[in-house]
Amino acid sequence: MGDHPAAAQRPHPLLACFLNAVDGRFPPADGRVTLLPALPRQLECSVAFTGHAIIATALSAADIHVHRPGGFGASLAPDFLRYLAGPTGWIGVIDATLAARGTGGTPRLAALTDAADHPRVRYAQQLRANVRVFGDERGLITLADGLAGRRELSIELHHPQDGSHRHGRSLITDALSLVPHGEPLFAAVAPGNARSLRAFLAAGFTPIGAEVLLQPSRNTA
Repeated sequence: MGDHPAAAQRPHPLLACFLNAVDGRFPPADGRVTLLPALPRQLECSVAFTGHAIIATALSAADIHVHRPGGFGASLAPDFLRYLAGPTGWIGVIDATLAARGTGGTPRLAALTDAADHPRVRYAQQLRANVRVFGDERGLITLADGLAGRRELSIELHHPQDGSHRHGRSLITDALSLVPHGEPLFAAVAPGNARSLRAFLAAGFTPIGAEVLLQPSRNTA
């Protein structure tokens, strides 16, 4: 999957939901599900906020609601995600959705031009657009246009067993200098990756929800 510049011409409506959440304006905690169109690149997603779910999919409202996903966690239930993806579709990891704001100023990380073959970079290029890579002796980070066009950060330490929390926090803090002051920045972190989660929280990121990406493969007969 390559970059699709045309996808950035018209923001996906899910982007506004993420930006509102950064400002503390969340969907109503009414247990309901909001349905939105599918994402670019044949991707779909299920996003859970407190008491409200947002699902971006090509399926109809009738197809979705008959499975009763609900806004109190059922939109991320394994059986529902398998239905959403189809029998052989790809289902990503359920991640915590985190957000912070850029600090701007003098960038504290240098761009890397020789990291195209790094697994973290290859993964980012599969799912995101306009991927940029920065780093130093601690590790590398990617900045890209990710889910619904939001600006996303991912991180990989070169030696995660060596002071990972401290190095991770400092690398994330320096990454915030690459984003203009006050602009929202997002990260998706697996809850089980406790070291990474603690590093993002320590660097000022705040949980706003949970999410999973899918690339469906459905029977059309």
